[in-house]
Amino acid sequence: MASRKGTVVLMGSGELTATMVEVHKEQLARFGTAPRAVFLDTPAGFQLNVDQISRRAVEYFRLHVRQPLIVASFKSNEGHTPYEAEKAFHRLREADYILIGPGSPTYAVRQLRPTPVPDILVRRVQDGGCLVAASAAALTVGRMTLPVYEIYKVGHDLHWVEGMNILGPLGFDLVVVPHWNNAEGGTHDTRFCFMGKPRFDKLAALLPEEVSIFGLDEHTACIIDLETGEARIAGIGRAVLRSVDGEKIFEKGDRFSIDMLRGRAGASKRSPQPTPSTQRPSEAGEAPPPSFWDTIHMLRASFLDGLQRRDPKAIVNALLELDRMLWQAQLDLENEEFISQGREVLRDLIVLLGPALESEPPESAACIAPLVEELLSLRTTFRHNEQWEAADAVRNCLLRAGVIVEDAHEGVRWRLAAASET
Repeated sequence: MASRKGTVVLMGSGELTATMVEVHKEQLARFGTAPRAVFLDTPAGFQLNVDQISRRAVEYFRLHVRQPLIVASFKSNEGHTPYEAEKAFHRLREADYILIGPGSPTYAVRQLRPTPVPDILVRRVQDGGCLVAASAAALTVGRMTLPVYEIYKVGHDLHWVEGMNILGPLGFDLVVVPHWNNAEGGTHDTRFCFMGKPRFDKLAALLPEEVSIFGLDEHTACIIDLETGEARIAGIGRAVLRSVDGEKIFEKGDRFSIDMLRGRAGASKRSPQPTPSTQRPSEAGEAPPPSFWDTIHMLRASFLDGLQRRDPKAIVNALLELDRMLWQAQLDLENEEFISQGREVLRDLIVLLGPALESEPPESAACIAPLVEELLSLRTTFRHNEQWEAADAVRNCLLRAGVIVEDAHEGVRWRLAAASET
């Protein structure tokens, strides 16, 4: 069965407020009774309260959305070990629902663009997942990103920075601007994400002509469903699309074709997806050789089977063979995108080893040590009372259980019997 295309939800603000509870619930309901929801903390990774923000998101989902939410923590490129980073990437790859929210848009872009995260987010949506980008994160998903703090707080010259462009491969040449109707300035204009109209008009003039601006009021969401080809406005405000064709306003509850957001180029802006390389026709009566992805899937299955059976040889063999295969594919000039995705599979499998090893029981000797020590203490008491028969019975009981007891000058020692001694 062909996989369902996914959804992008853009929020102007309020991702953890009562306004957006029903939006979260509605999107999560698409994934059945046990959706895998993940919160990515990168935009706030530089803040001292980043973990508090993550906990608030988890608690909000538990109390109001009634669904578990786990954190994919990737605060910065420098602040994580390779294992911690790959663990975060793995959680994103496995997620049905990904929420990214408050913080600094330019910090998020700086940390995430050199990583696999932008590509992971695109693929999750293409494969049927839901990406929710709110507030600061909404600023990052378009072709360009507005450096809000740098201009509004620091006074830098008006400019844009390159965005993560998650929307580009999905067919949208947009910049997304949340907080479109912001009024925090009171006596001065802070609409258009704190820029104010005069300043924002100059910023808009700096964009390439083909790039449209999509503004979202606070506590307002645009739900872009790639499967149905329809977008819908939810929340309490409105959305505004500015393009070379003029300005369009979408009110709460409005539904419209997503092609309106794609502009004149429409579907032609979508990035082509790699297709499997053509297989050489097999000789008559000869089974065709397994494809690149057939082999990847077989090795992954071998790894998971070995992990379930706690078979170190099968686990190591699968990882080594996958590594060898990827090197060979590179030499054979296999599709670069396929090789990149194959490496992601390899890294994912390595990450799965971590929790598996953490859940492994301790060494058998350490596991039974308290019980053995208690029995040896009882044996010592029997020996002290010259109850030799009882003392020998304890020793023989331990021996039958694979524990060898040795009486030495310095005291009683014990060890697990080797295979040749049982």
